[in-house]
Amino acid sequence: MIKNYLEIGKIVGTHGVRGECRVELWCDSGEFFSFFKTLYLDDKGVNSISVKSRPHKNIALTKIKGIDTIDDAERLRGKILYMNRKDCPLPDDVFFVQDIIGCQVRNINDGAVYGTVTDVIYTGANDVYEIKDEKGKTFLMPKIDEIVKEINVNEEYILIQPMKGLFDED
Repeated sequence: MIKNYLEIGKIVGTHGVRGECRVELWCDSGEFFSFFKTLYLDDKGVNSISVKSRPHKNIALTKIKGIDTIDDAERLRGKILYMNRKDCPLPDDVFFVQDIIGCQVRNINDGAVYGTVTDVIYTGANDVYEIKDEKGKTFLMPKIDEIVKEINVNEEYILIQPMKGLFDED
């Protein structure tokens, strides 16, 4: 099921004395995170907050409107931050990781089910999908055009043309 509000980071501490928060990033980069001016403290979009962020090493330093002291910021430690999917339109062939996880992986030729995507690993060259079958066995599949033929996150499936040796043949 496609969620409208996606986890994008977690407040892990404070920075300075004027209420800035240190945010652990759960997205591609600090630059991506800093794009957002409105984030949410829930996955329903009810509790919106106005933010101004900047990348800092492997985190983002975030100033939340109305949070002006270190004590105010400290009370937010541990809070998950969400983004609204509508604030970040993606090209047709790009997906949020949260949309890929849970998709069923099927053979494009005969519909055989190999398992379900449980994680996406970034390697630099290409993403690798971790797939778990019904017996609990885990497989790693590169997301390359020769294998992945169709991704349908709305219906939660991925059609593939498996390469020899990718999945053990019993």
